[in-house]
Amino acid sequence: MTKNLRFLLSLLALAGLASALASLYVHFQLLAQPGYLSFCDVNATVSCTQVYQSRYGSLAGIPVALLGVLWYVAVLLVLAGSRWGWPGLRENGTGYIFLLSTAGLGFVIYMAYASLVLLRTVCLMCVVTYIAVAALFIISGTRTPYPMVTIPRRLLQDAKAALASPAALALILVFLVGATAAIAFFPRGGGLGPAPAGETQAAAADRQTEFLKFWEAQPRLQVPVSADGAAVVIVRFSDFQCPSCAQTYKEYKSVLARYNAQYPGAVRIVPKDFPLERECNSALTRDIHIASCDAAAASRAARAKGRGEAMDDWLYNNYVSLTPASVRQAAADVGGVTDFDAQYPSLVTSIKGDVALAAVLGVKVTPTFFINGVKIEGGLPVMYLEMALQQELKKAGKLQ
Repeated sequence: MTKNLRFLLSLLALAGLASALASLYVHFQLLAQPGYLSFCDVNATVSCTQVYQSRYGSLAGIPVALLGVLWYVAVLLVLAGSRWGWPGLRENGTGYIFLLSTAGLGFVIYMAYASLVLLRTVCLMCVVTYIAVAALFIISGTRTPYPMVTIPRRLLQDAKAALASPAALALILVFLVGATAAIAFFPRGGGLGPAPAGETQAAAADRQTEFLKFWEAQPRLQVPVSADGAAVVIVRFSDFQCPSCAQTYKEYKSVLARYNAQYPGAVRIVPKDFPLERECNSALTRDIHIASCDAAAASRAARAKGRGEAMDDWLYNNYVSLTPASVRQAAADVGGVTDFDAQYPSLVTSIKGDVALAAVLGVKVTPTFFINGVKIEGGLPVMYLEMALQQELKKAGKLQ
């Protein structure tokens, strides 16, 4: 591999690595701060968040951005070996970059299809990755000086040489251990899961004690919503195109249904709308979700027809692909709303009332919950939601 070729491939790999690291940072912030807006969230069509929080943003629970970081590091290690490694590795490095790029190109083509065709969303940092991988593939493929069919044989020879080299073996082990640790310890999607498997009774009791200390220390706001006889009132501000809103809606639904069955009328959830679209939300400087006003209006119109739950289920199940047209069609098909356009202006006015209330209460992200006045941004993990409900029911004398 010539010096100029190595420099060009290294430049492309470093550009891709920088993009992947930036993507990983955004992905982490989305997990840590529900409602976080990154620098590349320009609008509903150009949005990294929409892609990262979709089902295509992770593979088996591992962020795609993290896989990208590890892939680029592997490419850079091969390039380093082509400069300072043994003669065989210096000779074969271009072919190994081509081999890695072939696998990488297949993956980014799939991701580009998912983003541009299925999600209809442009992720700017993803585009940098697409370009870097494609360029590495083309350049390494055209500059490999030996037949591609000989790569497996060369790879086997260099693997034997690596095992015989303490420095190379140590470097490979460091990479593997680092990759394994990064995958194992990177936080998973929002933490809305059950208690850790195998947790002891004492550990669970300690966990509950710590949570209840936290819970009772929280300030309680006066939320102007009627309790209607309920001991626990949950006010939920959400956006139907918000991934975290969809997740908490699905996770909480069965829990709330169980509590309502056990303690009829004791727990009341009051849905409020906070669409991230300027037509309904004048506090925004740009549109984040282009169909969120339509979705909120469809939910309200369907609720008046007695089809609110079915409409909300459909909206949250299809939040990734919502458009104004698809929402209007679903309002008719699922919600039984035949005069959506006629109702729309008055529905938007009522949605703006929720947004005004959200401003008074300091709502900034979706979802935001008020559980008997305790403000929770992004939602609680399910096990903590249950602890909060049990504590509030005990205080009301509904639960011993």
